[in-house]
Amino acid sequence: MAQPKKKTSNAKRDQRRAVWKRKAHTQAQKALALGKSILSGNNTSFIYPQPDADEEEQAEE
Repeated sequence: MAQPKKKTSNAKRDQRRAVWKRKAHTQAQKALALGKSILSGNNTSFIYPQPDADEEEQAEE
C-alpha cells in the first residue's frame, strides 16, 4: 500500500517559487527590451516582415 509523502518544508517551497519568479522576471525584461528596440528601430536580433511602400499606398486608398 502507498505511504503518504512527507510535507515539503516552507523553505523549499519558497525557494522553488523564487526560482520560478526569477525566470519569469528575466523573460519579461527580455521581452520589454526587444519591444523597445523594435520601436526605436535599433533591433538586430529580431526579423519581421516590413510592409513595402507599394502595399502602404494601396492600403491608404
